[in-house]
Amino acid sequence: MLEGKTVVLGVTGSIAAYKAVDIASQLNRVGVKVDVVMTEEASKFVSPLSFRAITGRTVATDMFDASSELNVTHIALARAADVVAIAPATANVIAKLATGIADDVLCCTVLATNAPVVIAPAMDANMYENPVTQENVSKLKKRGFVFVGPKFGKLVSGVEGLGRFADTGEIIGVISQVLGRGGSFADRHIVVTAGGTQEFIDPVRIITNRSSGKMGYALADAARDRGAKVTLITGPTLLTRPAGVKVIDVCTAEEMLQAVKQAVSRADALIMAAAVADYRPKSTAKEKIKKKDAGLTLELERTPDILSEIKGNFVRVGFAAESENLVENATQKLRQKSLDLIVANDVTAKNSGFGTDSNRVTIIGKDGKVESLPLLPKRQVADKVLDKVAKLLTEGNKER
Repeated sequence: MLEGKTVVLGVTGSIAAYKAVDIASQLNRVGVKVDVVMTEEASKFVSPLSFRAITGRTVATDMFDASSELNVTHIALARAADVVAIAPATANVIAKLATGIADDVLCCTVLATNAPVVIAPAMDANMYENPVTQENVSKLKKRGFVFVGPKFGKLVSGVEGLGRFADTGEIIGVISQVLGRGGSFADRHIVVTAGGTQEFIDPVRIITNRSSGKMGYALADAARDRGAKVTLITGPTLLTRPAGVKVIDVCTAEEMLQAVKQAVSRADALIMAAAVADYRPKSTAKEKIKKKDAGLTLELERTPDILSEIKGNFVRVGFAAESENLVENATQKLRQKSLDLIVANDVTAKNSGFGTDSNRVTIIGKDGKVESLPLLPKRQVADKVLDKVAKLLTEGNKER
């Protein structure tokens, strides 16, 4: 969980320094206390005032800044940090950290802290791929520093190569993952399915549904933030892949079935949030079916019922999208598929269901307990579901 945590955000002299303002803004928006530490070179690209305006906190640029009303020195920062994130990180700062040189407030803070350190490099490709830089990166990784990026893309020099600053969402995702170490799902393996599957009529036409995948992705994010090893098995979506999560792309129900079978071999919980197509064409045309004046009749057959086919000693959570008789229909599905929990979603409710950012759900346990939740953002729904999964996992351990 990010809320209430302290992130020391180190900003160095890269052209990507302006992107750190967005990182600070997004962290601040979810309740993170962000203390920014800037090198002298970073101040030439972006003003400390920008960060102060975003965070409402003093920006450290000098180890001996007596004017800081928050007493933000490198020692105070080092002790307060839950995580230190250097984003962007130049080759120069990476070299100084690898060799133990502490001649600025940022490097001193890193050397003085016991908090985990996340580094997001941004530099020219030749600089990043230089053997010296690679040796320094390797040294820091061996010491437990966590790297995110760089990515391949077009650089300031005009060439394409490896050195582009990672996306803000990816960096925050890795920060969340690092903060989740030791959380309630530490050492747990959670498998989540998401999105709608697709069944082909011909090479260009499919049978599918309106699932966006947002609920499953929220569950994957939330499980990761609690320290879990997460495998996300996803049908086609337009969503950004969660950082720190193993993602397996599938298309059809059969592909999802096979992926789930492999993934759950050592799983502690399976959460089936995917909207799996119930039917598929009995045969798929090899060529595009041409439009004719007459109608088109398709013969359909059932797709595999993944929850019914998957066996194993793990917590089993299903989802039910219902348009009527919500509790009755969901309870029947829970019993038929031998689930521990089912999350029933009324797709007729306003701002709830496919494609929305919120859900109004009812959670039903195999013990018959029913909890109806108000309309909530899907991330909050995910946390409510995972609270119950965590309880089931604890009870399961006691039984063993």
